[in-house]
Amino acid sequence: MDKIQTTYRTHTCGELTKQDIGKQVMLSGWISTIRDHGGITFVDLRDHYGITQLVLHVEPTFKLSKESVISIKGTVIKRADETINTKLKTGEVEVDVSEISLISACQTTPPFEIDDSKSVSEELRLKYRFLDLRNPDVKKNIVFRSKVIQSLRSAMIDLDFTEVQTPILTASSPEGARDFIVPSRLHHGQFYALPQAPQQFKQLLMASGFDKYFQIAPCFRDEDARADRSPGEFYQLDMEMSFATQEDVFKVMEEVLPKIFEKYGKYKIDKVPFERIPYKTAIETYGTDKPDLRNPLKLKDLTKVFEHTTFGAFKDKTVKAICVCCEGQGRKFYDELTDFALEQGAKGLAWVKVQEGMEMVGPILKFMTDQEKQAMIEACDAKVGDSIFIIADPYDECHKIIGALRTEIATKLDLIEKDIYKFCWIIDFPMFELDKETGKIDFSHNPFSMPQGGLEALKTKQPLDVLAYQYDIVVNGIELSSGAVRNHDPEIMTEAFKIAGYTEQELQVKFGALYTAFKFGAPPHAGIAPGVDRMIMLLLDEPSIREIIAFPMNKKAQDLMMGAPGYVTEKQLREVHIKIR
Repeated sequence: MDKIQTTYRTHTCGELTKQDIGKQVMLSGWISTIRDHGGITFVDLRDHYGITQLVLHVEPTFKLSKESVISIKGTVIKRADETINTKLKTGEVEVDVSEISLISACQTTPPFEIDDSKSVSEELRLKYRFLDLRNPDVKKNIVFRSKVIQSLRSAMIDLDFTEVQTPILTASSPEGARDFIVPSRLHHGQFYALPQAPQQFKQLLMASGFDKYFQIAPCFRDEDARADRSPGEFYQLDMEMSFATQEDVFKVMEEVLPKIFEKYGKYKIDKVPFERIPYKTAIETYGTDKPDLRNPLKLKDLTKVFEHTTFGAFKDKTVKAICVCCEGQGRKFYDELTDFALEQGAKGLAWVKVQEGMEMVGPILKFMTDQEKQAMIEACDAKVGDSIFIIADPYDECHKIIGALRTEIATKLDLIEKDIYKFCWIIDFPMFELDKETGKIDFSHNPFSMPQGGLEALKTKQPLDVLAYQYDIVVNGIELSSGAVRNHDPEIMTEAFKIAGYTEQELQVKFGALYTAFKFGAPPHAGIAPGVDRMIMLLLDEPSIREIIAFPMNKKAQDLMMGAPGYVTEKQLREVHIKIR
């Protein structure tokens, strides 16, 4: 990096040290700051690698202005002791300038101070992202991202995976999110789609005889933005293995991810191999299939305790509780948790305090029998000083609400373990789910997954009872990736899609290449695709995914810098056979 000489420089602005004192050097970069001390001017020159202080004894022939690009020649000299900057690698030296030339003038005042760009509105930052990226604190995230991706690529190559690029223009297929579609000029009325993931292509590579595939894959989904999800485009470490089981995939990820998190992360990793948690257990223990294992709280099941209750709010409901020590907490604490539960969709929050002598207090107690009170205490293993928080609702709603409440309580009580990465595998996902709006059976995860029990399970079990070889990696409550053992049998594939409402003819139309390939003999195969953006966000502990993407869209899926989406000409529309009404 520092040894490459070009026409414009012999060194970078982050390279010179006291070992270079006396050298004649040439530097080029942006003017970061200007300090005129009357007869002598100090300039901080910035490039990709750092900052070097320049000393100008003669006024240049052009006006010095911040963010202009200049080139200089001069001699490296030692700074005065009182001016040494220990925060900079170059802080012990400066360059006494003998020649200076203007390469490119900054012709207008920047909309914000470069070094302070993170303090202005996100909309302004994104509109002038090329200026925002000049801020070393912003740029370092993108450089960090590059290093992580390089290490991911090296790790996969070391494990004998072959990197293959798959198409960006492909066919539209129902894979769980809205497609971005691209009209064809040559084929009237027909459209390409941008791939939601390289799912079918990587399975076709396995059918083609490749043994282990990977790529840093761009994926395109027309989804709403979140703090941890970029609208439109994101990247995955996509991988697939032939003649592989679920455990084979786990071994690869437990080899690759710990090395990355140990090298680039801020915290230690809890343990390897990662804990395996069945989906149903995760829901019933943590209220979510993305449990944060740093949170020690676990849900208690009180459904049987109140199985015969006469209290309407608990009757014929799933009743779950959180039992936690809340000594010293006042009424405001309980009121705030009640408000939080209501915001999550609860009809209310029942709570009970356990005091000295195991005496209980709480507004809900008058609706309980003595037997129910005692059974509740035993089921929660409650002790003096504990509080029991209870949610009663239908199964899905109950777990969703109390799962969020679990996080809120642990956050308020500062129970979440710090300075650690806790990974887990969520396994044994249901193959199908019921769409509550339509009442139809649909795939709950990946439609190309292998059902546990194969064809027999699909033919003999109720659809909602069929489990699949599907799995997620979760770290600190964030889903890092999803994967599955793939279906490689056309008969099983046909039956699975039939249950989800697809005819064999529809299957051949929508997934024709995969369906056909499997008829020519396909190996058992499995894979996964950890999200690169989300991984880097975790490693940097950034609250927004936009901080680790070079040119992100805003929350409304707009590129404010490039003006996308934007209008096109009537001629362009005619070329692709589109008319706007």
